[in-house]
Amino acid sequence: MLYVLFEIGVFMNDTKFSIITVCYNSEKTLSRTIESVLNQTYTPYEYIIIDGLSNDKTLEVANRYKNDFKARGVKYSVISEKDNGMYDALNKGCRISHGDLIGQINSDDWYEPNALFEMNNLFKETKFDMSYADLRMINSDGSSWIKHAKISKFVSSRNWNHPTQFTNRKLFFLHPYQCKCMSDDLDFMLWVRSNNYNIVVLNKVIANFCVNGMSHSKDFEDVLKRIRTKSKIYHQNGYSFFHTIDVAFVEIAKCLLDK
Repeated sequence: MLYVLFEIGVFMNDTKFSIITVCYNSEKTLSRTIESVLNQTYTPYEYIIIDGLSNDKTLEVANRYKNDFKARGVKYSVISEKDNGMYDALNKGCRISHGDLIGQINSDDWYEPNALFEMNNLFKETKFDMSYADLRMINSDGSSWIKHAKISKFVSSRNWNHPTQFTNRKLFFLHPYQCKCMSDDLDFMLWVRSNNYNIVVLNKVIANFCVNGMSHSKDFEDVLKRIRTKSKIYHQNGYSFFHTIDVAFVEIAKCLLDK
């Protein structure tokens, strides 16, 4: 009887993780993402996939794993409907989630097996509102490097890794993604930082990020657009002109590091 009560007590104290993946025509990469959530050493409470009406086999891939998640006792939801972009889909996922902490992993990225285990331990120690960790960056030629997480007085995206981020669910109701541009995640992070919520970093690699897409395009016009957009977000959140210089440095570095 005491053993049963102990087990119940441990369960009640465990952190509930909600993981959200948004996707659109992701049939080639989605399996790796899903399996990285399925094979976590610390079982998530729920996994929510928000699809934007893909016209390839994305839904077929997602639905293939329903029984696997059911066998692990994980709530598994696949929703496919029209949305207004990635951040609108993420907001939708956050609204229907029920976990204590929300993690967001894109459909071409994937977690390390101990990602939730490490975050659970950190949350129990620190009760963070937001945490992010080191990230393995995978270049287009297959080479990789580690982008280290850090909290410094000078706020910069150089030290922040969104695919590794886990956040108290309540924050997404206080400040949902603005759905204005591809850098809405930066706006959210700056808002959390500006409002002095408890942010803790973990210097362990817990996720992998494929360096591709518009966020890493080397086209000159795309680079300038990202610099202007991110500079505006910093300004709107009360940060100085020096952050424009930092943004330019980061965007140029992306072009040089991606092979």
